[in-house]
Amino acid sequence: MNKTKDLILRYFILIVVALPGLSLFYLLFSPLTFYPSYWLLNLFYDASICISCNNIPTILISALRIEIIGACVAGSAYYFLLILNLATPKINFGKRLKMLGLGFGVFLVLNILRIFSMGLLYVSGSPLFDFAHKFIWYIGTTLFVVGIWFIEVKLFKIKEIPFYSDVKELYSTTKRK
Repeated sequence: MNKTKDLILRYFILIVVALPGLSLFYLLFSPLTFYPSYWLLNLFYDASICISCNNIPTILISALRIEIIGACVAGSAYYFLLILNLATPKINFGKRLKMLGLGFGVFLVLNILRIFSMGLLYVSGSPLFDFAHKFIWYIGTTLFVVGIWFIEVKLFKIKEIPFYSDVKELYSTTKRK
């Protein structure tokens, strides 16, 4: 596939995925996040799932409710990984799929472990819960995504820079004409 078609296809996919908002990511990753988090917490506590909790996936432990809202699923983080992947040129289709699988998989595991550890702090009544919850939400999730991207760049030997390499290529192409 030539460079122009590749560029148009990559950005077209990003736009099509963005049109319905992040609902695609939440549809896919909500159950993949909720159930493993529940199973892990159930190893330590007598946890149950609340079926009628205002359509919010909820884990009940004693009288405590752990609601797994959209922000917990972090659909925007998955979309950011997709953006980084598709905004980077010169990656063949197979490698691109492997990178997406690895990136999404690693983030999913980290996110489940984050929810599990926050659940442990919350149920134990730890005074660290509020600080840890806010710190990991505001800073940790971003660091997870950036860290995953840098690891993928190293593992898959990516030489291009998202967006910049495309702009640079477009500029050099138009300059030649």
